[in-house]
Formats: sequence, structure tokens, C-alpha cells
Amino acid sequence: MADLTCWTLTEGFAGMDSQCVGLAEALGLRCTMKRVRRPRMLLQYLPPSLWPHPLSRSAGDALAPPWPDVLISSGRGSVAAALAVRRASAGKTFNVHIQTPYVDPSRFDLVVIPQHDSLRGENVLVARTALHGVTRERLAEAAKRFSARLSYLPRPVIAVLVGGSNKHQDCSPQTMHRMADQLLAAARACGGGLAVTTSRRTGEENERILRERLAAVPLFFWDGMEENPYLGLLALADAIVVTSDSVSMVSEACATGKPVHVVDIGKGHRKLRQFHETLMRDGITRPFAGRIEHWTYDPPKETEKIAAIVRDRLQRNFAITGGPGARQNV
Repeated sequence: MADLTCWTLTEGFAGMDSQCVGLAEALGLRCTMKRVRRPRMLLQYLPPSLWPHPLSRSAGDALAPPWPDVLISSGRGSVAAALAVRRASAGKTFNVHIQTPYVDPSRFDLVVIPQHDSLRGENVLVARTALHGVTRERLAEAAKRFSARLSYLPRPVIAVLVGGSNKHQDCSPQTMHRMADQLLAAARACGGGLAVTTSRRTGEENERILRERLAAVPLFFWDGMEENPYLGLLALADAIVVTSDSVSMVSEACATGKPVHVVDIGKGHRKLRQFHETLMRDGITRPFAGRIEHWTYDPPKETEKIAAIVRDRLQRNFAITGGPGARQNV
């Protein structure tokens, strides 16, 4: 497996990259990350298979031979280029697409769909959470690397993962003030400290509100300059609070096995609601109500589960056709 070449293909969003790279790493593959851009607005209403010039340099990174043995793509914007690579390689590239492809899933070798998506098919694999690269080994390494930076915080340490607005949810200043009130109440009630990291979508005003309001309790607040301590926060926290907008952040938090409290920043669309309802029903997450609760659960191992199925398919295909680069179109 290690001798296979692999590309990941996304529009460059962090959640998409983490899913593709997480799956590649679980397969034991070293991957080259490729980025593509969607066409102009009007063309986006066409099916991705009809988008023009998906392999041109103007559409993002250059996509040219030698074609990879494995291509892992994610997001609607990567579909046209992924299908073009499959055609250009004469079907020799094994294509895995993560999330709804908006074309017939049979055009890929495998499609990985979150449980809250309705798409099903013979080659469709269903995952309860987003795929990711958070493993026990990585958490242990991150705990060593970041322990000194958080050593002044009293226990329990509450990691706070803050996303931001998207097309379905509005992370407003009012929401940030409400969240700050709840975090202050939680930290004071348990006598602990807060370790906060934000994202590009949080916004300067929202970040300022949190930074100023939360300074009233023991606080670590990532300044955006030094190395992102995201994994370190997951590793060193006693409990985690995460905003509801990001499926990837919630999924990664749940991989720790620690209590994960979800801040509702808006009901969002149906699929996102179903995702959160499933995790809460399964006893993995709970709503954040301004206090830290304690419970246990078996961390979902969706990346490992999906990787085992993909690995089996890869081994069977390459065994039948004589190794990498020789696979026939299936």
C-alpha cells in the first residue's frame, strides 16, 4: 500500500482537507495536496461534470501526468477535476470522493457520505462523523509539544473551539456575547481555565468580544501568530466546547473520548441538525448550557472503518490487474 501514489483534491477548505488527508494517512499513503477553484457563479448551477477545462492551470493547481494511483477528493468544487483525472488516466486512478458528488456516484470507485446525507448506492460508504486525522498517537505527541504553553491554567481545562458564520448559520456578536456568558459561568463554577482557538470564519469582531470578555477568568487565547495549538488543546483539555457550525471540529473533538459540549449558533440546515441529533442521541455530545458535565462514550472510529473498506478494495483491484498503474476501469 505504501508504494501507491496519492493526490488529495479540494477547494482548500480546512474541513475538506482534513477529511482527505485523514483518510490518506489512515491508508498509510503519503499524499500530494492539490487545490482547485470553482468556475464563475453562473456555471456553478450546472452539474460539475459539465464544468469547462477542469485540468487547466487556471482552475487551480496544475493537474498533469503522471496520474496518481489513488485520488481522494472532497467537496462539489473538486468533482469535475476528479472525474477528468479518472478519464485522463484511462480509469487507472482509483477515485474516492468524500461528501455528495452531485453526479451519479457510480462515476467514482467509492463515495464516502455522512450518515445525515440521504445518498445511498452500491459503492457508497456511510460514516457517522466526518473523517479526520486525529489519532491517539497524534494527541499524545501534541500533549508533549503544547503542555508548557497551557501549564499555568488551573484544572479542569476547558478547550473552546470556535468556528464562525456559514451560509446556513450566523455567528453574530450577540451569539458571541451569549457564548462568553456561558463560558464564564462554566469556568467559575468548576474553578478551571479556558483554552480558546478560533478559525478564519470567526471574524475580528467576534474574536475581540471573546478575548475581552473571557479575560475575567484564567485564559489561553491563541493569537494566530504562533503554531496553531488546536491538537494540543484537544489533547490537554478535560472537556471541550465547540460551536455547532463545523462538522469537522465536532467530529475531531469526539475522537478524544472527552465530554464534548456543542454551542448552538443557529439551527442551520436539515443535514446539520441531523448530524448533531445523532451524536446527542448516541450519548457522544451534549448541548452546552453554561456548565461542564461529565460522561463517557466510545469515540467513533469512522476514519479507521472507512479506511479498512477502501484498503480492501484497493488491494483487490490492484491484485487482479497486476499492481499500481495497471488497473482497468471498474
